[in-house]
Amino acid sequence: MNRYERTPQPAGEAEIEYLDGEYRIRKPGAYVRCAVTGEPIPLEDLRYWNVDLQEPYAGPHAKLLKLGLKKPD
Repeated sequence: MNRYERTPQPAGEAEIEYLDGEYRIRKPGAYVRCAVTGEPIPLEDLRYWNVDLQEPYAGPHAKLLKLGLKKPD
């Protein structure tokens, strides 16, 4: 492999440990599933999660739905 080739990324679902302000990848993958909507979230787009529940969220809307602070559209 030369320096211009990228390392192949795993295509499946990742297994993540959610920490305060960061996360640790336990099993490599390309995405995780939102705990509320079920949609895949690419790891590079993962910004919202709950440390206590160990759940990822697709965005602030999904997080508010989980907390019961917003009604589904």
